[in-house]
Amino acid sequence: MRKLIIILYAVAVAACCQAQEFIWSVDFGSVFDNREGDDANDQTIFFTRLAPEVGVMLPGGEHRISGGVVWNQPVGCGWEGHKICPTLYYRLDKQQWKLNFGMFSRDYLMEAAPKFLWSDSAAYEQPNVRGVLLQYVKPRGYAEFMLDWRQLQTAKQREAFNVVLNSRYSLSRSGVLQVGERMQYNHLAKQKDAPDDQSVNDDFMFNPWVGVDLSGSTKLDSLKIRVGAVLSMQRSRIHADGWQNAAGVLAEVAADWRWLGLRETFYAGKNLMPLYPYYGPELNMGSPYYQAKTYSRTDVVAHIVRNSYVDLEAALNFHVTSDVFAMWQQLSLRVYIDQNITRKHGKAAARRIRNMY
Repeated sequence: MRKLIIILYAVAVAACCQAQEFIWSVDFGSVFDNREGDDANDQTIFFTRLAPEVGVMLPGGEHRISGGVVWNQPVGCGWEGHKICPTLYYRLDKQQWKLNFGMFSRDYLMEAAPKFLWSDSAAYEQPNVRGVLLQYVKPRGYAEFMLDWRQLQTAKQREAFNVVLNSRYSLSRSGVLQVGERMQYNHLAKQKDAPDDQSVNDDFMFNPWVGVDLSGSTKLDSLKIRVGAVLSMQRSRIHADGWQNAAGVLAEVAADWRWLGLRETFYAGKNLMPLYPYYGPELNMGSPYYQAKTYSRTDVVAHIVRNSYVDLEAALNFHVTSDVFAMWQQLSLRVYIDQNITRKHGKAAARRIRNMY
């Protein structure tokens, strides 16, 4: 920690001495998530997150280096259970090309990952990407590639990483009709000097979809609908079963009107995570509810405060399978400020922040 602080201080001094632009940001968040109705998942999660960054913007504004920390602290236990992770990365922002290299916030992704790929708990516990994010962004769509090196192989932990490829393209200038895909490959390897019963495991999911954005055609502030297939391939290389394949249909609806929001996700098909009982979230990063043949998640969201710097929302999350009816009560807050707050018209120029959860 002391070395990281020295490095960050050196970066700030270099920025001032060389007349480069000094940049900074403070990202604060807190989540209260009370989960009821499912014995296997009943729990209450309450934590705060603080992620300050400082950096140097090189002349021209296309290149920068930033560093900081992410401090996650459970509420109600003093200092116990805290987790501090480093943030240190290079960013290129050049017209349609964007590149992040290092350890950086998942907020740089164009869209939050769907829950069958990245669960609520994974979002809470792993706020940073540890690797590379390459993006190509145009007015009618984007494509992005991400490598997230989640765990380094040691004598106590297994090597683990995931590769992500996302894209979206509007078939018309109006943006009403859209196509896209989401793909994720998870790899869980062995630890050093692994026991004989430990194996290398693979998890591949692919979701091609078509959708409509009717935000400009209704009295709602936004209305988006997507329908697609989900294909899953998993294997544990120590077993003779080989690849275990599954497929299903996924439908998603997102609507907003003033301060209210509704999110509905419905899946029907085979068990997408047959290896989850053996390896859990080390291999399958998505919600374990996608082991069910049918699953509906309905989120009713109230945006209490939503502006350029603050996003405070309350939500009821309803989870329904053939065996479970669960209701989660969630209150989440995100506050984000940066160097623009001290500039004239900085508030008007700042983008509306996105709640990370």
